[in-house]
Amino acid sequence: MPVLFWTDALIFLLLCISIAAGFVIRRHEHLRAPWRQVARRPVAMSALVVLSAFAVVGLLDSLHYRAPLAGDADEAPKVYSNEVLSVLDWIMTPIREREEKTYSAPFATRLYAREAMETDDGSTVRIHPLLQYGGAHLENPETDRMGDLIRTSGRGFVEALLITVIVVVLIIMLRAVRHASTVAQSWQALRRGHTELPWRSMLLTFAVLVVLVMLAARLGTKYHIFGTDKVGQDVFYQAVKSVRTGLVIGTLTTLVMLPFALVLGTMAGYFRGWIDDVIQYLYTTLNSIPAVLLIAAAVLMLHIYMANHADEFTSLAERADLRLLFLCLILGVTSWTSLCRYLRGETLKLREMDYIQAATALGVRHARILMRHVLPNVMHIVLITIVLDFSALVLAEAVLSYVNIGVDPTMNSWGNMINSARLEMAREPVVWWSLAAALVFMFTLVLCANLFADAVRDAFDPRLRK
Repeated sequence: MPVLFWTDALIFLLLCISIAAGFVIRRHEHLRAPWRQVARRPVAMSALVVLSAFAVVGLLDSLHYRAPLAGDADEAPKVYSNEVLSVLDWIMTPIREREEKTYSAPFATRLYAREAMETDDGSTVRIHPLLQYGGAHLENPETDRMGDLIRTSGRGFVEALLITVIVVVLIIMLRAVRHASTVAQSWQALRRGHTELPWRSMLLTFAVLVVLVMLAARLGTKYHIFGTDKVGQDVFYQAVKSVRTGLVIGTLTTLVMLPFALVLGTMAGYFRGWIDDVIQYLYTTLNSIPAVLLIAAAVLMLHIYMANHADEFTSLAERADLRLLFLCLILGVTSWTSLCRYLRGETLKLREMDYIQAATALGVRHARILMRHVLPNVMHIVLITIVLDFSALVLAEAVLSYVNIGVDPTMNSWGNMINSARLEMAREPVVWWSLAAALVFMFTLVLCANLFADAVRDAFDPRLRK
């Protein structure tokens, strides 16, 4: 039975808006030109390939459903489970359902902590017990583990190589048909980097991603790639599930912030006078309130509401989704002021341009001037700010969850993983893999977002445009 959360609906709404914007950009050359400049940069397109992989994971994790309970096939009506799963959960079922007793290190075959075990002669010794799933297929885990890791990794690498070769051959053939050239000529152009798009860099990045995915698919079903946490859950599964949370925070917060900044910023710069004074007073007052305190107060209000209306929520997943949506709303309300200030300054300059003065003298309505003349000329600032703020919002979720005012503790997020790692780092011996897994995924997403944002800034900023 399909389940639609609020954040799921907003994610697919944002996807539809992005597709519609793509069709609009294709119809106008002045909009295509900056994106064409971005598309010619190898680093930006390689980063876009990685960001697309994160986006696919986030979309798969946004398709939720309730599985039917096992029972009589003729039973009517059907009874569904209370647990809400996603398509990503279904894909990662072999990893999701393999829970150990407690901590285990990456690729380990034994628990991380010693336990008292009774021997055959009745004496008690403290040893590291074997894991229930990690390396359970090995007859002798102590001696066979390294060889099995090498063989399994080799099979995954060969499969990734075959997939990459098939994709490269298809792209070469499509380019040959499109440019009316031979396959050999298309291959030489791609190999030397003489293509309209940096296919060579994009395919190298794609090859690395395919290798990592195939290795994770092969090794993840036999071992715990990033170990397990205190309750025995696979840390790699938690890190992958946290991708959706990071993307939701980065994208939906922008969707909330954009209308406030666009409307108030352009109105303040265009109308000036008392309207400008009111809007300036509004964002100056909002900026004077510490953001962390405002978010903490809003989250506390939500907790009180959910405690008083517990019967309105059918599952823990619904409660966690509402808290995530509310966090996006409050982050959007507190983060629109900077973009509003930029748009006000740019609109003050545009208002004095000759074509806007001429439109005003001819009696064109203010709404039409704002939509046809002001808004298109400030979109480069909007786009630059959005792509630069995305990585900052992803990091903000980690910081807020670390101080317990972020997403719900039952929801997978990198911030919650880092928060739980506080006590783990104080253990002896140290449990480091939860923190490492969260940092690897978060660092990759933020780095690629920043690399792509730099290219977008260079292409859309009139002062940097060549």
